[in-house]
Amino acid sequence: MTSSENLKTFSKTFLETLIAYSFDFGGVLAGVLVVYYFNIFHLYPWAVAVYPAILSARGMISGLFSGRLGTALHLGIVYPKFLGNTKNFYVLFDSVIVITLETSIVMSGFSMIFATFFWGLSSNAFFEIFTIVLSTMTFGLILSFFTISVGFATFQKGLDPDVIGYPIMSTVADIFITLCYIFTLGLYAFSKYIVVLVAIFHICLSLYIMLKDFRREEFVKTIKESLATLLIVAFIVNVTGTVLKQIRFRRDIYSVYPALIDTVGDVGSVIGSTATTKLALGLLKPSLSAMRDHSKQIFAAWAASVVMFLSFSAISLYVNRVYMLSAFFNFSTLLLITNLFAVSAMILISYMVAILTFKKGLDPDNFVIPIESSIADSVTTVALLAAIFLTG
Repeated sequence: MTSSENLKTFSKTFLETLIAYSFDFGGVLAGVLVVYYFNIFHLYPWAVAVYPAILSARGMISGLFSGRLGTALHLGIVYPKFLGNTKNFYVLFDSVIVITLETSIVMSGFSMIFATFFWGLSSNAFFEIFTIVLSTMTFGLILSFFTISVGFATFQKGLDPDVIGYPIMSTVADIFITLCYIFTLGLYAFSKYIVVLVAIFHICLSLYIMLKDFRREEFVKTIKESLATLLIVAFIVNVTGTVLKQIRFRRDIYSVYPALIDTVGDVGSVIGSTATTKLALGLLKPSLSAMRDHSKQIFAAWAASVVMFLSFSAISLYVNRVYMLSAFFNFSTLLLITNLFAVSAMILISYMVAILTFKKGLDPDNFVIPIESSIADSVTTVALLAAIFLTG
């Protein structure tokens, strides 16, 4: 490939990625919602620590769905239309509903373990955590229709759904699931029975789907592989919640926190999704040395993330009515150090997960985005805490 072709590929990926990342500005809205409604979080001693798990759980499901959908569209086994689609499409949609229940159970279980040993809560809180988490995730299922619409629209317009799909969905998911979480926390305080009924409805719907689809190989494969992923993710996101509790409440940080983890996760999703598609099409060898053949996508995704982090710094200070240039320099330094630590780690992790799962004969789309998006949350939170210490 000539230098001009390399530049063209880099520029195309950079522009597409920057367009996709631009939706992460919406993550600031999610952060502002948390800051504005922080008193509701105080109703429950575990609410702040569980918040990253809620974000990651919804991001994991959206990531699995958008990743599988993008690859399926490229391979032609799913058509870009709602009605008259293939069995693969409808089985994938059923899988999302069951995985949502699966996710809520596992996330709540791990949260309870962490709550008992690290958050100072009793085991009696499990029912409360599980009911609120499952009801929040049930309301969040509405996002699945948006995921489908974005995947179909980008594919029909000749754009790459592996680049555009998840970054858009991750931001919309963060805003919507934050609203759902705040609403469910408030609703549970008002009437526990309504929240319990929502949770029971989801359990019944999932049991019906499992009875209907348990003979379908693709359905069983997706559920099994997602469970393996989920066990890893559940542990990681509760580490994230524990670390987040160590960061004292700062309006400038909390205002952009969802946007930061969104963007770092998006970098990983772009690297991972484009790699899985290349692997499926035979355009990339499943080896670490072949990473150089993926370098244009890697550096384009990283460069776009730097632009976004600087923008987040300016927006956060503006939203919090801090207009001093020195404050922008200090906060930008903090965020860029966070970016350096977090993004470099996520590039390597996303690529390695894609390669290893492909080598093992597994479907990388069931692992790459769910794992990297959850690890991205933890890596970003730890990197943010490290950057705070480094910058004083």
